[in-house]
Amino acid sequence: MNTHFALVTGASSGMGVEFAKQLAKRGYNLLIVSNEEAIHDRAMEIGQAYPNLTVIGLVQDLGQQTSARELYEYTRAHEMEIEVLVNNAGVYHDKDICDDSEGFTSLIMNLHMYTPAMLCYLYGKEMRERRKGYILNVCSVTSKMAAQRLGTYGGTKAFLCHFTRALHIELRKYGVHVTDVSPGAVDTGLYNIKPWLTNLGKCLGIIVSPQTLARRGLRAMFWGLPKATVPFVFWTILTTIILFIPTCVLRLIRRFGWF
Repeated sequence: MNTHFALVTGASSGMGVEFAKQLAKRGYNLLIVSNEEAIHDRAMEIGQAYPNLTVIGLVQDLGQQTSARELYEYTRAHEMEIEVLVNNAGVYHDKDICDDSEGFTSLIMNLHMYTPAMLCYLYGKEMRERRKGYILNVCSVTSKMAAQRLGTYGGTKAFLCHFTRALHIELRKYGVHVTDVSPGAVDTGLYNIKPWLTNLGKCLGIIVSPQTLARRGLRAMFWGLPKATVPFVFWTILTTIILFIPTCVLRLIRRFGWF
């Protein structure tokens, strides 16, 4: 059996499924992970489409500080050599920091920081020893937005963005490619907006499809680029504007309830 695998987290829906499908198309065996039982259905679907590949769906909660080590030990026990790691698992919200529960705050910090960082550490060491490997971390355009209601989400993504850049520099000379893909809005049904608005958003470059995001992210990773280029004209303009808005102005906006 071919023991070379691509590991994709958060792969039961949305971008994660697309990463998995496109990696299967490139000939990789798959270990796809999610905390949802639907991951077994996704594994079966991809396995039927690519019968020559091994596709395994694993239900696991990645929001605990033991999660990365448990997943790593699972792959070791099953003699899987992880050649590609895609850290995609995450949760989105926009909410005041102190209005979140302690449990959710812990969850989002583990999912966006601790678990992906430790997976990079554990598998990165093996990749460095083999002098071959690929890591794609799904960050976010909000990593550049120190804005209200995005403090926890954007802050955790900022960590992952900076962590990825540093790891890219450290591992490049060992033949390990580490890449950051930072999407804005992706058409995954997360925002519950009307189809015609979604189509308009796509035309304006505000929203991209999961297929486009996955294709460009993986292409950048295999090319060894530090960051994937995705058509985010709107988001580039928006983040630039936000960076130059003084904090006192943001406080006024908040005070008068304009946003």
